[in-house]
Amino acid sequence: MGTRKHLLSPALLVAALGYFVDVYDLILFLVVKNPSLAALGIPRAEFVPIGHRLLDYQMIGMLLGGLAWGVLGDKVGRTKVLFGSIIIYSIANIANAFVVDLSTYAALRFIAGFGLAGELGAGVTLVAELLPKHLRGYGTTVIACIGVLGAVFAGLTGEILPWQASYILGGILGLALLTIRISVRDSELFEAAKSSHASKGSLWMLVRSPRRLGRYLSYIILGLPIWYSIGILLSNATEIAAAINVQGAPKQGLCIAWCYTGLCIGDATAGILSQITQSRKRSLATFLLLSLVSPILLLQSSGITLVTFYAYYALIGFSVGYWILLLTSATERFGTNLRATVTTSIPNFIRAAIIPISSVFLMLKETYGLTNAALLVGVATCALASTSLCVMKESFHADLDFIEK
Repeated sequence: MGTRKHLLSPALLVAALGYFVDVYDLILFLVVKNPSLAALGIPRAEFVPIGHRLLDYQMIGMLLGGLAWGVLGDKVGRTKVLFGSIIIYSIANIANAFVVDLSTYAALRFIAGFGLAGELGAGVTLVAELLPKHLRGYGTTVIACIGVLGAVFAGLTGEILPWQASYILGGILGLALLTIRISVRDSELFEAAKSSHASKGSLWMLVRSPRRLGRYLSYIILGLPIWYSIGILLSNATEIAAAINVQGAPKQGLCIAWCYTGLCIGDATAGILSQITQSRKRSLATFLLLSLVSPILLLQSSGITLVTFYAYYALIGFSVGYWILLLTSATERFGTNLRATVTTSIPNFIRAAIIPISSVFLMLKETYGLTNAALLVGVATCALASTSLCVMKESFHADLDFIEK
Protein backbone atom coordinates (compact mmCIF):
# COMPACT_ATOMS: atom_id res chain seq x y z
CA MET A 1 0.00 0.00 0.00
CA GLY A 2 1.44 3.41 -1.03
CA THR A 3 1.73 6.50 1.13
CA ARG A 4 -1.41 8.06 -0.34
CA LYS A 5 -3.50 4.93 0.30
CA HIS A 6 -2.17 4.70 3.86
CA LEU A 7 -3.19 8.27 4.60
CA LEU A 8 -6.63 7.84 2.99
CA SER A 9 -7.49 4.54 4.67
CA PRO A 10 -10.95 4.01 6.25
CA ALA A 11 -9.35 3.55 9.69
CA LEU A 12 -7.68 6.96 9.49
CA LEU A 13 -10.90 8.55 8.21
CA VAL A 14 -12.96 7.07 11.06
CA ALA A 15 -10.39 8.09 13.67
CA ALA A 16 -10.21 11.65 12.32
CA LEU A 17 -13.96 12.16 11.94
CA GLY A 18 -14.58 10.48 15.30
CA TYR A 19 -12.20 12.95 16.91
CA PHE A 20 -13.99 15.76 15.05
CA VAL A 21 -17.29 14.82 16.71
CA ASP A 22 -15.49 14.20 20.02
CA VAL A 23 -14.03 17.73 20.06
CA TYR A 24 -17.28 19.23 18.77
CA ASP A 25 -19.22 17.88 21.75
CA LEU A 26 -16.51 18.67 24.27
CA ILE A 27 -16.18 22.30 23.18
CA LEU A 28 -19.85 22.82 22.36
CA PHE A 29 -20.64 22.81 26.07
CA LEU A 30 -18.30 25.77 26.59
CA VAL A 31 -20.12 27.65 23.81
CA VAL A 32 -23.72 26.91 24.89
CA LYS A 33 -23.06 26.82 28.63
CA ASN A 34 -24.50 30.27 29.33
CA PRO A 35 -27.63 30.11 27.13
CA SER A 36 -28.42 26.58 28.30
CA LEU A 37 -28.06 27.54 31.98
CA ALA A 38 -30.19 30.63 31.37
CA ALA A 39 -32.87 28.42 29.82
CA LEU A 40 -32.85 26.31 32.99
CA GLY A 41 -33.46 29.43 35.09
CA ILE A 42 -29.97 29.66 36.62
CA PRO A 43 -29.03 33.21 37.75
CA ARG A 44 -26.23 34.77 35.70
CA ALA A 45 -24.09 35.20 38.82
CA GLU A 46 -24.01 31.40 39.12
CA PHE A 47 -22.93 30.69 35.54
CA VAL A 48 -19.19 30.38 36.29
CA PRO A 49 -19.33 28.05 39.36
CA ILE A 50 -22.16 25.91 37.97
CA GLY A 51 -20.52 25.79 34.54
CA HIS A 52 -17.29 24.52 36.13
CA ARG A 53 -19.29 21.98 38.14
CA LEU A 54 -20.99 20.60 35.01
CA LEU A 55 -17.62 20.46 33.26
CA ASP A 56 -16.30 18.52 36.26
CA TYR A 57 -19.07 15.93 35.86
CA GLN A 58 -18.16 15.54 32.20
CA MET A 59 -14.47 15.17 33.04
CA ILE A 60 -15.18 12.56 35.73
CA GLY A 61 -17.14 10.62 33.09
CA MET A 62 -14.19 10.90 30.72
CA LEU A 63 -11.77 9.77 33.41
CA LEU A 64 -13.78 6.63 34.21
CA GLY A 65 -14.57 6.05 30.54
CA GLY A 66 -10.90 6.36 29.60
CA LEU A 67 -10.01 3.51 31.93
CA ALA A 68 -12.96 1.33 30.90
CA TRP A 69 -12.62 1.84 27.13
CA GLY A 70 -8.82 1.48 27.30
CA VAL A 71 -9.01 -1.90 29.02
CA LEU A 72 -11.67 -3.04 26.54
CA GLY A 73 -9.54 -1.82 23.63
CA ASP A 74 -6.71 -4.17 24.65
CA LYS A 75 -9.03 -7.06 25.49
CA VAL A 76 -11.65 -7.05 22.71
CA GLY A 77 -10.28 -4.72 20.06
CA ARG A 78 -9.79 -1.09 19.06
CA THR A 79 -12.66 -1.05 16.55
CA LYS A 80 -15.25 -2.33 19.06
CA VAL A 81 -14.31 0.53 21.36
CA LEU A 82 -14.76 3.00 18.51
CA PHE A 83 -18.28 1.67 17.91
CA GLY A 84 -19.32 1.66 21.57
CA SER A 85 -17.96 5.09 22.41
CA ILE A 86 -19.46 6.75 19.32
CA ILE A 87 -22.96 5.41 19.92
CA ILE A 88 -22.99 6.38 23.62
CA TYR A 89 -21.86 9.96 23.18
CA SER A 90 -24.12 10.43 20.13
CA ILE A 91 -27.24 9.41 22.05
CA ALA A 92 -26.19 11.48 25.09
CA ASN A 93 -25.61 14.48 22.84
CA ILE A 94 -29.13 14.35 21.48
CA ALA A 95 -30.57 13.88 24.98
CA ASN A 96 -28.75 17.03 26.17
CA ALA A 97 -31.06 19.09 23.97
CA PHE A 98 -34.08 18.09 26.07
CA VAL A 99 -32.84 18.72 29.62
CA VAL A 100 -35.24 20.58 31.92
CA ASP A 101 -33.27 20.63 35.18
CA LEU A 102 -29.70 20.88 36.39
CA SER A 103 -29.50 17.31 37.78
CA THR A 104 -30.42 15.77 34.42
CA TYR A 105 -27.97 18.07 32.66
CA ALA A 106 -25.18 16.96 34.99
CA ALA A 107 -26.04 13.27 34.49
CA LEU A 108 -26.03 13.60 30.71
CA ARG A 109 -22.73 15.49 30.69
CA PHE A 110 -21.28 12.58 32.70
CA ILE A 111 -22.66 10.00 30.24
CA ALA A 112 -21.47 12.02 27.24
CA GLY A 113 -18.03 12.28 28.82
CA PHE A 114 -17.92 8.53 29.45
CA GLY A 115 -18.72 7.87 25.78
CA LEU A 116 -16.34 10.49 24.44
CA ALA A 117 -13.48 8.99 26.43
CA GLY A 118 -13.00 6.00 24.14
CA GLU A 119 -12.81 7.47 20.67
CA LEU A 120 -9.52 9.36 20.50
CA GLY A 121 -7.28 6.80 22.21
CA ALA A 122 -8.70 3.88 20.24
CA GLY A 123 -8.36 5.83 16.99
CA VAL A 124 -4.76 6.90 17.58
CA THR A 125 -3.77 3.38 18.71
CA LEU A 126 -5.37 1.78 15.65
CA VAL A 127 -3.81 4.22 13.18
CA ALA A 128 -0.35 3.98 14.79
CA GLU A 129 -0.45 0.19 14.55
CA LEU A 130 -1.65 0.17 10.94
CA LEU A 131 0.80 2.72 9.51
CA PRO A 132 4.48 2.05 8.87
CA LYS A 133 7.00 3.74 11.19
CA HIS A 134 7.90 6.56 8.80
CA LEU A 135 4.23 7.60 8.37
CA ARG A 136 2.95 7.35 11.97
CA GLY A 137 3.51 11.03 12.71
CA TYR A 138 1.77 12.10 9.51
CA GLY A 139 -1.20 9.80 10.17
CA THR A 140 -1.82 11.07 13.68
CA THR A 141 -1.34 14.65 12.41
CA VAL A 142 -4.22 14.07 9.98
CA ILE A 143 -6.37 12.91 12.92
CA ALA A 144 -5.45 16.06 14.82
CA CYS A 145 -6.06 18.52 12.00
CA ILE A 146 -9.46 17.15 11.04
CA GLY A 147 -10.50 16.48 14.62
CA VAL A 148 -9.60 19.89 16.01
CA LEU A 149 -11.77 21.55 13.37
CA GLY A 150 -14.69 20.11 15.35
CA ALA A 151 -14.07 22.86 17.90
CA VAL A 152 -14.15 25.54 15.20
CA PHE A 153 -17.42 24.03 13.95
CA ALA A 154 -18.78 23.99 17.51
CA GLY A 155 -17.81 27.62 18.04
CA LEU A 156 -19.57 28.72 14.87
CA THR A 157 -22.71 26.55 15.15
CA GLY A 158 -23.05 27.42 18.83
CA GLU A 159 -23.26 31.09 17.88
CA ILE A 160 -25.61 30.55 14.93
CA LEU A 161 -27.97 27.76 16.07
CA PRO A 162 -30.08 27.49 19.22
CA TRP A 163 -28.21 25.50 21.87
CA GLN A 164 -30.65 22.56 21.61
CA ALA A 165 -30.15 22.29 17.85
CA SER A 166 -26.35 22.34 18.29
CA TYR A 167 -26.50 19.33 20.63
CA ILE A 168 -28.82 17.41 18.26
CA LEU A 169 -26.50 18.11 15.32
CA GLY A 170 -23.58 16.60 17.25
CA GLY A 171 -25.54 13.44 17.94
CA ILE A 172 -26.58 13.07 14.31
CA LEU A 173 -22.98 13.51 13.14
CA GLY A 174 -21.85 10.75 15.51
CA LEU A 175 -24.53 8.29 14.41
CA ALA A 176 -23.70 8.98 10.74
CA LEU A 177 -20.07 8.12 11.47
CA LEU A 178 -21.06 4.56 12.45
CA THR A 179 -21.79 3.76 8.79
CA ILE A 180 -18.10 4.31 7.92
CA ARG A 181 -16.80 2.44 10.96
CA ILE A 182 -18.32 -0.87 9.68
CA SER A 183 -15.53 -1.23 7.11
CA VAL A 184 -12.69 -0.86 9.65
CA ARG A 185 -10.81 -3.87 11.04
CA ASP A 186 -8.28 -4.23 13.86
CA SER A 187 -4.55 -4.19 13.15
CA GLU A 188 -2.42 -7.30 12.57
CA LEU A 189 -0.40 -6.35 15.67
CA PHE A 190 -3.50 -6.58 17.84
CA GLU A 191 -4.64 -9.84 16.23
CA ALA A 192 -1.21 -11.36 16.85
CA ALA A 193 -1.20 -10.17 20.47
CA LYS A 194 -4.56 -11.86 21.08
CA SER A 195 -2.90 -15.27 20.74
CA SER A 196 -0.18 -14.48 23.29
CA HIS A 197 -0.47 -15.50 26.93
CA ALA A 198 0.50 -12.05 28.17
CA SER A 199 -2.02 -10.14 30.29
CA LYS A 200 -4.02 -7.67 28.19
CA GLY A 201 -5.50 -4.37 29.30
CA SER A 202 -4.34 -4.93 32.88
CA LEU A 203 -4.37 -1.84 35.08
CA TRP A 204 -2.43 -3.83 37.69
CA MET A 205 0.34 -4.49 35.16
CA LEU A 206 0.44 -0.75 34.49
CA VAL A 207 0.86 0.30 38.12
CA ARG A 208 2.86 -2.57 39.64
CA SER A 209 6.08 -1.50 37.90
CA PRO A 210 7.37 1.86 39.20
CA ARG A 211 9.24 2.44 35.94
CA ARG A 212 6.17 1.70 33.80
CA LEU A 213 3.93 3.81 36.04
CA GLY A 214 6.43 6.68 35.93
CA ARG A 215 6.47 6.48 32.13
CA TYR A 216 2.66 6.64 32.13
CA LEU A 217 2.37 9.54 34.59
CA SER A 218 4.99 11.57 32.73
CA TYR A 219 2.67 11.86 29.71
CA ILE A 220 -0.27 12.95 31.88
CA ILE A 221 1.82 15.68 33.49
CA LEU A 222 3.13 16.78 30.09
CA GLY A 223 -0.44 17.49 28.96
CA LEU A 224 -1.42 19.75 31.88
CA PRO A 225 -0.75 23.06 30.05
CA ILE A 226 -3.12 21.99 27.27
CA TRP A 227 -6.14 21.63 29.48
CA TYR A 228 -5.17 24.62 31.59
CA SER A 229 -5.39 26.65 28.37
CA ILE A 230 -8.78 25.20 27.44
CA GLY A 231 -10.38 24.81 30.86
CA ILE A 232 -9.18 28.11 32.36
CA LEU A 233 -8.14 30.56 29.62
CA LEU A 234 -10.68 29.55 26.98
CA SER A 235 -13.57 28.67 29.28
CA ASN A 236 -13.32 32.11 30.94
CA ALA A 237 -12.45 34.12 27.84
CA THR A 238 -15.19 36.74 28.23
CA GLU A 239 -14.37 37.24 31.91
CA ILE A 240 -10.66 37.63 31.06
CA ALA A 241 -11.57 40.18 28.38
CA ALA A 242 -13.39 42.28 30.97
CA ALA A 243 -10.49 41.97 33.44
CA ILE A 244 -7.87 43.25 30.96
CA ASN A 245 -10.18 45.95 29.52
CA VAL A 246 -10.47 44.67 25.96
CA GLN A 247 -11.91 47.31 23.62
CA GLY A 248 -15.12 45.54 22.65
CA ALA A 249 -17.20 42.57 23.69
CA PRO A 250 -15.72 39.27 22.45
CA LYS A 251 -18.01 36.34 21.73
CA GLN A 252 -17.19 33.05 23.45
CA GLY A 253 -17.87 31.08 20.28
CA LEU A 254 -15.43 33.17 18.26
CA CYS A 255 -12.76 32.87 20.97
CA ILE A 256 -13.14 29.10 20.71
CA ALA A 257 -13.10 29.16 16.91
CA TRP A 258 -9.89 31.23 16.82
CA CYS A 259 -8.20 29.21 19.56
CA TYR A 260 -8.92 25.91 17.85
CA THR A 261 -7.95 27.24 14.44
CA GLY A 262 -4.58 27.96 16.00
CA LEU A 263 -4.56 24.54 17.65
CA CYS A 264 -5.25 22.87 14.29
CA ILE A 265 -2.30 24.68 12.72
CA GLY A 266 -0.19 23.90 15.79
CA ASP A 267 -1.03 20.19 15.66
CA ALA A 268 -0.03 20.06 12.00
CA THR A 269 3.18 21.99 12.68
CA ALA A 270 4.13 19.85 15.70
CA GLY A 271 3.55 16.61 13.80
CA ILE A 272 5.45 17.71 10.70
CA LEU A 273 8.29 19.15 12.80
CA SER A 274 8.66 15.84 14.62
CA GLN A 275 8.86 14.05 11.25
CA ILE A 276 11.44 16.47 9.84
CA THR A 277 13.65 16.39 12.94
CA GLN A 278 12.88 12.70 13.56
CA SER A 279 12.35 13.60 17.20
CA ARG A 280 9.14 13.79 19.21
CA LYS A 281 10.94 15.38 22.19
CA ARG A 282 12.36 18.37 20.29
CA SER A 283 8.97 19.23 18.86
CA LEU A 284 7.29 18.80 22.25
CA ALA A 285 9.89 21.05 23.91
CA THR A 286 9.35 23.78 21.33
CA PHE A 287 5.61 23.85 21.86
CA LEU A 288 5.90 23.60 25.62
CA LEU A 289 7.97 26.80 25.63
CA LEU A 290 5.30 28.52 23.53
CA SER A 291 2.59 27.32 25.93
CA LEU A 292 4.36 29.22 28.71
CA VAL A 293 4.89 32.45 26.75
CA SER A 294 1.44 32.84 25.14
CA PRO A 295 -0.69 33.03 28.35
CA ILE A 296 1.76 35.56 29.81
CA LEU A 297 1.33 37.79 26.75
CA LEU A 298 -2.46 37.62 27.05
CA LEU A 299 -2.81 38.04 30.82
CA GLN A 300 -0.26 40.86 31.09
CA SER A 301 -1.88 42.92 28.33
CA SER A 302 -4.34 45.77 28.90
CA GLY A 303 -6.71 47.79 26.75
CA ILE A 304 -6.04 45.73 23.62
CA THR A 305 -8.37 45.69 20.62
CA LEU A 306 -10.82 42.88 19.95
CA VAL A 307 -8.74 41.76 16.95
CA THR A 308 -5.63 41.51 19.11
CA PHE A 309 -7.58 39.61 21.77
CA TYR A 310 -8.72 36.99 19.22
CA ALA A 311 -5.14 36.83 17.86
CA TYR A 312 -3.84 35.99 21.35
CA TYR A 313 -6.32 33.11 21.57
CA ALA A 314 -5.18 31.84 18.18
CA LEU A 315 -1.58 31.96 19.50
CA ILE A 316 -2.59 30.12 22.69
CA GLY A 317 -4.25 27.44 20.57
CA PHE A 318 -1.17 27.10 18.38
CA SER A 319 1.11 26.80 21.42
CA VAL A 320 -0.78 23.81 22.86
CA GLY A 321 -0.92 22.07 19.48
CA TYR A 322 1.18 19.18 20.77
CA TRP A 323 -1.85 17.17 21.98
CA ILE A 324 -1.82 14.45 19.32
CA LEU A 325 1.98 14.39 19.20
CA LEU A 326 1.94 13.65 22.93
CA LEU A 327 -0.47 10.73 22.37
CA THR A 328 1.57 9.48 19.43
CA SER A 329 4.67 9.36 21.60
CA ALA A 330 2.78 7.60 24.41
CA THR A 331 1.48 5.01 21.93
CA GLU A 332 5.04 4.33 20.78
CA ARG A 333 6.31 3.77 24.33
CA PHE A 334 3.97 0.91 25.37
CA GLY A 335 3.45 -2.67 24.21
CA THR A 336 0.50 -3.94 22.17
CA ASN A 337 -1.17 -5.57 25.19
CA LEU A 338 -1.29 -2.23 27.09
CA ARG A 339 -1.26 0.27 24.23
CA ALA A 340 -5.01 1.00 24.04
CA THR A 341 -5.29 1.20 27.83
CA VAL A 342 -2.52 3.79 27.92
CA THR A 343 -3.45 5.82 24.86
CA THR A 344 -7.14 5.94 25.78
CA SER A 345 -6.73 6.74 29.46
CA ILE A 346 -3.92 9.32 29.24
CA PRO A 347 -5.94 12.00 27.39
CA ASN A 348 -8.82 11.56 29.81
CA PHE A 349 -6.61 11.85 32.88
CA ILE A 350 -5.24 15.03 31.30
CA ARG A 351 -8.76 16.32 30.68
CA ALA A 352 -9.86 15.34 34.19
CA ALA A 353 -6.89 17.24 35.60
CA ILE A 354 -8.92 20.39 34.93
CA ILE A 355 -10.87 19.50 38.11
CA PRO A 356 -7.96 20.17 40.51
CA ILE A 357 -6.59 22.88 38.20
CA SER A 358 -9.88 24.79 38.22
CA SER A 359 -10.25 24.27 41.98
CA VAL A 360 -6.84 25.85 42.57
CA PHE A 361 -7.67 28.62 40.09
CA LEU A 362 -10.97 29.47 41.81
CA MET A 363 -9.25 29.45 45.22
CA LEU A 364 -6.44 31.75 44.06
CA LYS A 365 -8.93 33.98 42.25
CA GLU A 366 -10.47 35.02 45.56
CA THR A 367 -7.10 36.34 46.79
CA TYR A 368 -5.17 37.44 43.69
CA GLY A 369 -7.88 38.21 41.15
CA LEU A 370 -8.76 36.44 37.92
CA THR A 371 -5.73 37.28 35.73
CA ASN A 372 -3.07 36.78 38.42
CA ALA A 373 -4.65 33.47 39.48
CA ALA A 374 -4.73 32.29 35.86
CA LEU A 375 -1.09 33.33 35.41
CA LEU A 376 0.10 31.51 38.56
CA VAL A 377 -1.69 28.30 37.59
CA GLY A 378 -0.36 28.50 34.03
CA VAL A 379 3.27 28.88 35.11
CA ALA A 380 2.88 25.98 37.56
CA THR A 381 1.47 23.59 34.93
CA CYS A 382 4.27 24.49 32.48
CA ALA A 383 6.91 23.93 35.15
CA LEU A 384 5.54 20.47 35.94
CA ALA A 385 5.27 19.59 32.24
CA SER A 386 8.85 20.70 31.55
CA THR A 387 10.16 18.50 34.36
CA SER A 388 8.23 15.57 32.95
CA LEU A 389 9.54 16.06 29.42
CA CYS A 390 13.13 16.11 30.67
CA VAL A 391 12.88 12.51 31.93
CA MET A 392 11.19 11.10 28.81
CA LYS A 393 12.92 8.96 26.22
CA GLU A 394 12.76 9.61 22.49
CA SER A 395 10.13 7.45 20.75
CA PHE A 396 10.32 8.41 17.06
CA HIS A 397 12.09 5.24 15.90
CA ALA A 398 10.18 2.85 18.19
CA ASP A 399 9.06 -0.52 16.83
CA LEU A 400 5.47 -1.14 18.01
CA ASP A 401 5.67 -4.93 17.68
CA PHE A 402 6.36 -5.83 21.31
CA ILE A 403 4.51 -7.07 24.40
CA GLU A 404 4.73 -5.70 27.95
CA LYS A 405 5.84 -8.44 30.36
